[in-house]
Amino acid sequence: MRYPVLGGGFFLAGRAAADVKRRLAEAGLEPELARRVVIAIYEAEMNIVIHATSGLIEVEVEGEEVRAVASDRGPGIADVERAMAPGFSTASEKARSLGFGAGMGLANIQRCSDSLCITSELDRGTRVEMTFRPRPQESKEERTDDRA
Repeated sequence: MRYPVLGGGFFLAGRAAADVKRRLAEAGLEPELARRVVIAIYEAEMNIVIHATSGLIEVEVEGEEVRAVASDRGPGIADVERAMAPGFSTASEKARSLGFGAGMGLANIQRCSDSLCITSELDRGTRVEMTFRPRPQESKEERTDDRA
């Protein structure tokens, strides 16, 4: 699956994530796995829309593993570690006025993915590589209720 993403294209935002959601459901992927993939794809798509001039999201499903790469042509990330902090944002006022740019994108991608690699070069762009695998479901026996 390949999805070109237009920087500044807020009116198109979410189309890649919506199509990935549909295609993962058609492929019969476990719903929880598909949910995590779609959240991360949406966040990556929005980061391209908010920060870059253009980008591409590529998604590959192999068995129960999903690999995705979001690459863009944009300003790059000066400090990836700082950008990973929840709430940190360099979004424009326009993006914020539209309700985007809360600084949760990379943190949500990290939370949803099983492996994550971010490479970025200033004035060139950013590449976000994500891998998703089914996670063991917590069994009923493992759940505890602290109430007496």
